[in-house]
Amino acid sequence: MPHPVALVTDSTALLPRAVAEEHAITVVPLQVVVGARAYDEGVDPEATPETIATALREFTPVSTSRPSPQVFLEAYEKAVAAGAREIVSIHLSGEVSGTFESAQLAARDASVPVLTLDTRQLGMAVGFAVLAAAEVLDAGGTASEAVAAARARAAGTTSLFYVDTLEYLRRGGRIGAAAALLGSALAVKPLLKIVDGRIGSLEKVRTAGKALARLEELAAAAADGRVEVAVAHLANPDRAEALAEGLRRRLEGRLGPAGVAVGEVGAVIGAHVGPGMVAVVVAPCTGS
Repeated sequence: MPHPVALVTDSTALLPRAVAEEHAITVVPLQVVVGARAYDEGVDPEATPETIATALREFTPVSTSRPSPQVFLEAYEKAVAAGAREIVSIHLSGEVSGTFESAQLAARDASVPVLTLDTRQLGMAVGFAVLAAAEVLDAGGTASEAVAAARARAAGTTSLFYVDTLEYLRRGGRIGAAAALLGSALAVKPLLKIVDGRIGSLEKVRTAGKALARLEELAAAAADGRVEVAVAHLANPDRAEALAEGLRRRLEGRLGPAGVAVGEVGAVIGAHVGPGMVAVVVAPCTGS
């Protein structure tokens, strides 16, 4: 029997396909445009992080675009056709993407009630919020309860990241409060943080090694109680794994069942942060 509440998110949540399928989560793709070609993230096999990193290094134009309201509406109505009587739609921050706005517009035209949530987060921080909602729905909870759980988890999540350069964020107009770093961007390695849905400057560190060590310290300090942790990167697997291993040691006894997950960011986020980026997301365990 189909679940009466369908759960929808977008591809920037970085949910592995198997996890989305396990919880019957519909993932609506954003698009990444490389040169003159547009790809659906998570759908078109050519839209890999490696493709994006190479294009950025070679100065090939790379841009991204949100799903249209019509794409969301089609996803909602497909869920309705499968038996959904309500829909929960959870997305990345509306401060950095129009994706949430598209979801809201589609919700107005949907044939069943759609509860939309702007997590004010990015990447796996969105994914953790979606999984909190999935847990509620899997346990027989209501749509409102699922949204409340996702909102609470997103609000309690810390998202930190390091970039080799602010140039890619500058190109895409995504740096917001981090703009103050631009004047000395070449001389420092910036640490950034998601603050109220925006990318904000956190600290300036002189070398990549010191930046990653500081990222580890800050992430460990953000772990209040039992947590789940995700480390993501773009074309920087060795540093990402070193960071993850450091956090496994520091947070021993406080990690949830999933431990510290490590993976590469998707094409859309990668297009804005550039090669070398390493991010860490620290989320409270649900029920903690």
